[in-house]
Amino acid sequence: MSKTEISAPAGVPFIDVTREFDAPRDLVFRAYTDPGLVVQWLGPRKYEMLLETWEPRAGGSYRYVHTDGTNKWGFHGVFHELTPDAMVQTFEFEGAPGHVSLDRLTLEERDGRTIARSHSVFQTVEARDAMVEHGMADGMNDGFDRLDELLARLATPV
Repeated sequence: MSKTEISAPAGVPFIDVTREFDAPRDLVFRAYTDPGLVVQWLGPRKYEMLLETWEPRAGGSYRYVHTDGTNKWGFHGVFHELTPDAMVQTFEFEGAPGHVSLDRLTLEERDGRTIARSHSVFQTVEARDAMVEHGMADGMNDGFDRLDELLARLATPV
């Protein structure tokens, strides 16, 4: 498995994340856009994902809930751009309403592997810091490890 690189420089309201996957770009893109696949990897392994809406197209919306069986955490946003090599969307954690980030994901294929790079811009440095301090890295790493596992299953012929 690849290591997730997370950069959150002091004093600026953004986070950059890079992760390399052992899969071609079209397969990674499918894992990001197919609702049946998204529920298998997005978020920490310890939570179930309830996908209410997933419309991966410009102007489409999404909403999902992570639950541990007792507690629920909701997230929603809007897709603004969607091409095989880039996605732009808003992201809002419903536990902190009004704190919306704008996220751009690029997928670059190199020799059958895909480098995913995301750039998330927050409204304030404080909002960005709150995201980092509340376990964003752990959840992201766990989700990406799950994505690695999913991509390996999808790439294996049946």
